Amino acid sequence: MGYSVVMAQIVTTPYSKMGYGMLNDNVSSIQRSMGGVGYAMKGGRIINVMNPASYADVDSLTFLWDVGIDLTNLWSKENDNKGYNFGAGLDYLTGHFRVAKGLGASFGLLPYSSVGYAYGGTLDNGGESRSGSGGLNQLYVGAGYTPLKNLSVGFNFSYLFGTTSNSTVITSSSTSYFSRYMKVRDWNVQLGLQYSLPIKGRDLLTVGATYQPKKSFHGHTWGTRYDSQDSKMDTVGYTSMSGNYEQPTSIGVGLSYNVNRKLTVEADYTIQQWSDVKYLPIGGYEPETMQFDDRWKVALGLQYTPNKRGSYVGAMSFRAGAFYNHDYLNFYGNNVRDYGVSLGVGLPAPGSKTTVNLGVEWRHRETSPASLITENYLNITLGVNFNELWFWKNRIR
Repeated sequence: MGYSVVMAQIVTTPYSKMGYGMLNDNVSSIQRSMGGVGYAMKGGRIINVMNPASYADVDSLTFLWDVGIDLTNLWSKENDNKGYNFGAGLDYLTGHFRVAKGLGASFGLLPYSSVGYAYGGTLDNGGESRSGSGGLNQLYVGAGYTPLKNLSVGFNFSYLFGTTSNSTVITSSSTSYFSRYMKVRDWNVQLGLQYSLPIKGRDLLTVGATYQPKKSFHGHTWGTRYDSQDSKMDTVGYTSMSGNYEQPTSIGVGLSYNVNRKLTVEADYTIQQWSDVKYLPIGGYEPETMQFDDRWKVALGLQYTPNKRGSYVGAMSFRAGAFYNHDYLNFYGNNVRDYGVSLGVGLPAPGSKTTVNLGVEWRHRETSPASLITENYLNITLGVNFNELWFWKNRIR
């Protein structure tokens, strides 16, 4: 097996061969270390793409950049067959700045989904190999505004682009080749809000929510087939995605509690109604056993910063989290599920407000009720949050 890289790191997994591949959740390295929470997360020194309402909370002199990199090891098992993979690459690039009082903006490049796998087997008098690659990315701009005290609203508008391919090669007395392609050129919109309620002293309770409407994907799908005895490549099933392929309604809610600006605890819930979307077999060649389930995810995370203005250790942020994800893919009546735990630390750069965020995540994925393929991941995340005073005006004496 090997690995390939599009926007995000891709470790080969056969689970990515169906649908749109493995989905991503727009989380930063900070949020990955906290189980993937973010709907109620806010703060002037973080970029929280999960909820655009958070963009309103930004320092008037600050321009933030956040860059994330992933390193991933995968151990898989199917019956008595074991496998190992390694993947690495750029995960995301985001920026955040203040536009006016109570108004902040963000932009960046994020992964939407990824496809990557390679495996094979033997047939009577021949063999079979399957492989897939590619993914969908999103280039976004967004804004958050505070119309009322303690209330923020926001939006993300994104351009989706990318191509996925899935190929099957069968060899016997001749060679047969078939590939399925999906090319997306689309737009997306997400709405968000956050409301914060001071409790006592410096404690703060925040509730957040996001909404993304159901809509058709735009782009095209098609298949190609080739047989060595015919020596001609044919294109089959060229289809417009509009009206035939959809993404679901997506709703996220979260609740966080901040104690004296030192300890933050958050719990999130996500629901995506994938069972209600249209999805035609690409090129007329896709397993009839594939179907979509509703995707839902619960996540819990915490962060503790002893004393931001104290010693170096006191200014460090310590993070932990856990999640459970009931995914949208279903193979032969078995739903794909994964769960994991994470730990992380934020290391302030001496002499500046820039922070280096390190995280470790363990993730387990398999199908249920029957376990088809078992996968265990160890992810190491590195994020650098650059905090620059771009709008500071020096006084002329």
